[in-house]
Amino acid sequence: MHTFLTAHATHPDAHMALALVAAQIDAQRASLSPPADAPADFTLGLVYITDHYAPQADALLAELRQRWPRVSWAGGVGVGVAVSGVEYFDEPALVLMLADLPPGSFELYSGERPLVRSDVHTALVHGDGHTPDMGELIVELSQRTASGYLFGGLMASRGRSVQFCAPAVAVGSAALSGVYEGGVSGVAFTREVGLLSRVSQGCQPIGPVRQVDEARDHIVSVLDGQSALSCLLHDLDIDLDRPREAVPRLRATLVGLTDAQDDVFSRGSQFGSDTRVRHLIGLDPMHHAVAVAAQVEPGMKLTFCARNPEAARRDLMRICAEIREELSPDPDDGGAPARRIAGAVYVSCSGRGGPHFGGPSAELQIVRHALGDVPLVGFFAGGEIARHHLYGYTAVLTVFLHS
Repeated sequence: MHTFLTAHATHPDAHMALALVAAQIDAQRASLSPPADAPADFTLGLVYITDHYAPQADALLAELRQRWPRVSWAGGVGVGVAVSGVEYFDEPALVLMLADLPPGSFELYSGERPLVRSDVHTALVHGDGHTPDMGELIVELSQRTASGYLFGGLMASRGRSVQFCAPAVAVGSAALSGVYEGGVSGVAFTREVGLLSRVSQGCQPIGPVRQVDEARDHIVSVLDGQSALSCLLHDLDIDLDRPREAVPRLRATLVGLTDAQDDVFSRGSQFGSDTRVRHLIGLDPMHHAVAVAAQVEPGMKLTFCARNPEAARRDLMRICAEIREELSPDPDDGGAPARRIAGAVYVSCSGRGGPHFGGPSAELQIVRHALGDVPLVGFFAGGEIARHHLYGYTAVLTVFLHS
């Protein structure tokens, strides 16, 4: 059994918010029953702050290490942060999770501490979206894990884009700063830590799936034997000679890209986890081409799409149902007990959140209703990471399982 505890607070003063969080953790730990369930020591902490607290990041980490000196800390900043059933946007807030994972079952990594262990199965990733070639960094990092599966997101901030990565310091050892900007950092896990993870899409196709016949870098010229621009205008049913009607539709249009060998849809007309959504960034009427915010190669599949709150809600409920189903015992397995969720990490696009789903904290309420009141923390990102891909307008839900 693993113990995961979470706490959260909002306060104009970052240190007062941390004090409130610490009091919640102390109360939860004291209430564990029977007392034997209380962990001897927590080993891993995840902490996410809104960008209001980014200027105090170094001081906050120093206080975290003072309060829980044997805990290794990871986390970072988002324009919003989340805890079970609650979202904080555009206000100073801090969410925190403590877990008593076996010390040898995880390892922190960063630019100062590269990931070199050979027994790593998967990894939580925090990245800085301003880092060049972030997509290549994610692919390279996934290749260092046995499963090839990563989960996490890019820090989102209107100020410092900070990441926390601070291993517990042995008595008498020197401590690294533990607060970083740029690159990637996070926590790598061995097979000893049971995980389930799913990607939830947030867009709906508005046209058919087409094969990319001709493309170079960001420019797509030919789709299914036709000019890319004519395909776009057909799917949107617009005419560039009527710009007042065309421009708003074009601004709301995105592009779903899928590698040649991958499936576009999970079921019906719902994008699957292999589809990455990118912005449409320009038109080239002279060459009848479109420009996409991604490297596009011939053979890929492309679908024009748009954000859709109802599609996002359905897909979020779908991934929660898939996780519940996978945890349920197989009737042909001799009555094996159901596996239980010990804790969860939820990373959602900064363009989602409650307002997109219809009300304050609506997105996290969906997750809480579907999974129950499990310990959960997360943040709203500038790009979501799952497997070896960088996504947009998605959410990545990862649950830790009781041993």
